[in-house]
Amino acid sequence: MKEINDNKNAWSLLSKDHYELYKKRLSDYKTHINENVMNELGDIQGKSLIHLQCNIGSDTIYLARLGLSKAVGVDLSESNVYYANKLAEEFRMSQVSFIESDVLELNKIHHEKYDIVFTSEGVLGWLPDLKKWAKVVRSMMKDDGFFYVYDSHPFFHIFDEEGLSIGKTDLKYDYFNAKPDESNDIGGYASDVKHGINYWWNHSVSDIINALIEAGLEIHYFHEFDTLFWQNGNMDEVKPYLFKYKHFNNQLPLSYSIKATVKK
Repeated sequence: MKEINDNKNAWSLLSKDHYELYKKRLSDYKTHINENVMNELGDIQGKSLIHLQCNIGSDTIYLARLGLSKAVGVDLSESNVYYANKLAEEFRMSQVSFIESDVLELNKIHHEKYDIVFTSEGVLGWLPDLKKWAKVVRSMMKDDGFFYVYDSHPFFHIFDEEGLSIGKTDLKYDYFNAKPDESNDIGGYASDVKHGINYWWNHSVSDIINALIEAGLEIHYFHEFDTLFWQNGNMDEVKPYLFKYKHFNNQLPLSYSIKATVKK
């Protein structure tokens, strides 16, 4: 699929910059995983985890440091996986490994099952087919395991970005049956902006939840937050790596999380 291949090439442009930044953070034992995620994941010591759309694997390594018995990261970009393996080797994380794969095709090449299937922060919008994605999620889960996702809220993505920064809620994008948004630039949060065509799909909340249910999962919870995990313009950092619009306090959902288990 052209859009997936373009996304792969675009993300690969950022790999080296991301590696250099996150290597330093890992060296300082810092993480940008926010407290919402950490609180909801709970105690993961002794468990196995597969991290879908892991970028260069820095979060995978950080989670492994919390006592995982095994951690596997998966990413579309060959370059991301190269630097992820480099980080694992440099930090001597023998229980961590990485797989290069389109996450929608992962179940064709990988057949292990895990206690935790994890994905977070800017992930689902890069995928065109959530029903296929949810089937992959289910295929990676042990029957007594769980799935966890933390991502930006689909409702937030229908508004004009620049308008939000000055307190306006001008509608710009579709919520239902949204066509992919094409951009010529990528990056900016952990590297300089690079020129690379990429595509992003806004999926409705019902699309996300129903895909998981249809794949045989049971929703344990769906939580919403009025904080965002990146600086989107004129936002206050209220906690480490959590940002809020002071003019939309308690009024606009910016992020969400879902925990799901296998339906009995």
